[in-house]
Amino acid sequence: MAFGPASRLGVALFEDSDRVEMCPGCSADDKEIVIKAVYRQVLGNAYVMESERLPVPESQLKNGDISVREFVRQVAKSDLYRSRFFDSCPRYRAIELNFKHLLGRAPDSYDEMKAHSAILDKGTFEDEIDSYLDSDEYQNAYGEYIVPYIRGYKTRNGQSMVEFTHMFQLLRGASSSDFKGNLAGKKPRLNSLAINNTPTPIVPPSGATSGWSFQNPALGSRSRHGVGATADGKSYRIEVTGYRAKAVNRISKFRRSNQVFIVPFDKLSDEYKRIHKMGGVIASITPIN
Repeated sequence: MAFGPASRLGVALFEDSDRVEMCPGCSADDKEIVIKAVYRQVLGNAYVMESERLPVPESQLKNGDISVREFVRQVAKSDLYRSRFFDSCPRYRAIELNFKHLLGRAPDSYDEMKAHSAILDKGTFEDEIDSYLDSDEYQNAYGEYIVPYIRGYKTRNGQSMVEFTHMFQLLRGASSSDFKGNLAGKKPRLNSLAINNTPTPIVPPSGATSGWSFQNPALGSRSRHGVGATADGKSYRIEVTGYRAKAVNRISKFRRSNQVFIVPFDKLSDEYKRIHKMGGVIASITPIN
């Protein structure tokens, strides 16, 4: 059982799960685990019927004719993926899901989303899928034989505040499905947020009994007036814990279990970097009305 921010934010399953990798000489059972992990990640945790599986690519992977990355490519280019996450979705919803499914993170900016929209304007759906799988980022993160996994929820050096908070708009908990898992349906989650480069509040899940799904924050509750507010009237409450795992700093400078900082919107990114550098972990980011 996980304790600390992972359990509080409902991502404990992602944090506690080992990455799945296909190693030389692995057994038939291990290969089946790899195949199921690819379906689960690339198809957004949606249920896959036996008749919907891809027997030819599966056989090629088991025989060593293709790598895990090439099997991911086959699944992402399949009619099953395309019908669920491209043909039936608005363009920017499809793009943000491609980021989540293939790179394990949210788009870090509207410019990044527009770049992928341009690929679709000039090329094909297949070109769009290739742009993720042939990227240096994919190769550095997963290589040829590691199954892609969710990684965008982790704070890390060089990550923007926007990308970190936006991941929680796409990550609805370990038990939900990107195919049928949200009341928002197939609408893009990040369009206006990415255009305005706006970080969103991170709130704890609604509870274990409701499937550990994150609540979408109300759009009207992002501002305040008076001391601490900027000219835009925006201010945020950051709750920090001293819990730390796999950190740059082994010993956190945040000695108490939790500390709270009230930060104006224009200082939010700087405060995020300072907390990360000092060894703290952000447990929640919420607006102050």
